[in-house]
Amino acid sequence: MLLVPDPNTFAVLPWTVHGGLSARLICSVHTLNGEPFVGDPRTVLQGVIEDAKSLGYKFVTGIELEFYVFKTDADGLPLLTPPTDRASYFDMSSLPAQSLRREMMETLSALNLSVTSAHSEIGHGQHEIDLAHGDALVMADTVLTARVALKQVAARHGLYCTFMPRPLAEQPGSGMHVHQSLHDRETGKNVFADPEDEYGMSVAARAFLAGQLVHARAMCAVLAPLVNSYKRLGTSIEAPVQVTWAHINRGALIRVPGSANGADASTRLELRCPDPSANPYLATAVMLAAGIDGIRRRLPLPEPLEETFAVKRPRVADILPRSLGEALDNLEQDDVLLQALGAYVSDRYLEAKRSEYRDYKRQVTRWELERYLGRY
Repeated sequence: MLLVPDPNTFAVLPWTVHGGLSARLICSVHTLNGEPFVGDPRTVLQGVIEDAKSLGYKFVTGIELEFYVFKTDADGLPLLTPPTDRASYFDMSSLPAQSLRREMMETLSALNLSVTSAHSEIGHGQHEIDLAHGDALVMADTVLTARVALKQVAARHGLYCTFMPRPLAEQPGSGMHVHQSLHDRETGKNVFADPEDEYGMSVAARAFLAGQLVHARAMCAVLAPLVNSYKRLGTSIEAPVQVTWAHINRGALIRVPGSANGADASTRLELRCPDPSANPYLATAVMLAAGIDGIRRRLPLPEPLEETFAVKRPRVADILPRSLGEALDNLEQDDVLLQALGAYVSDRYLEAKRSEYRDYKRQVTRWELERYLGRY
């Protein structure tokens, strides 16, 4: 195999290694005859992006990245208690936590990664950093780089940054909400926007959204790829349960955020089931493939489910998978997503994840021992 660097990804790392400077180049994997390797996730995404380009579209994404920061022991291993910070959503964090987030933002900026905001999240020691919208391939590279950079910053302070979906049972899980829009390749205009529509969505946006709803259960196998992901989905606060969309309801799978007057060009779809453990290339590939399938088939969009957590309206909707095994079953039956991933990646992905899930099912947990061992 050959690593072929993308020169557009060159960046000097803003931390020193043994007193010297290091740089980053993100590479694609090619075979020895120079052909792109079908098993390379970055190549998979590039293929789906080319498919969208053939229809005249450019895919743009923006990322909300959530994570926990833990203290460490003498060996550098994370300590789940006590928390590094007791702030909750948008609270004023402790000074050390504020300082850490500022340093994280400065580090990302030094890597030419644009950050729009950063704040404390609901969980104690949990944070969110929002990455500005950009070309989908660039944003996948950005997520990959950000995860490395944030871990480096935390480690410099003797802390551990984790993107595990739900490391603490008593605290909320970490998501990676993805804001999505399609733009005209020639003009750059947001083709999702229609100021005459009640939700500001064009016909293309509605079909794209419908496509993602149709493929939602299968997408979860890639967007929420760990056994632990399903300790977040459907159980953690504001993590989606049903395959629904809405404008206000933050429990919906896909939300259509509001736009200020005159800001119709910002119309976008916020997908809320991904978590930060996902491979950003494969995740972006299945999101785009599902939406494009909706546009190609002109899928009708069901009515939104605008409900609050306090008042439930009687409506039956599909439920997101309750386990990794269930998600894999759905992916295995979804020809559109399997084709987007390609036979090489999809076969090996399913095989690896099935093995992971079997290992999990064989575990005997402390909870089981404490509950049953002395009773039976």
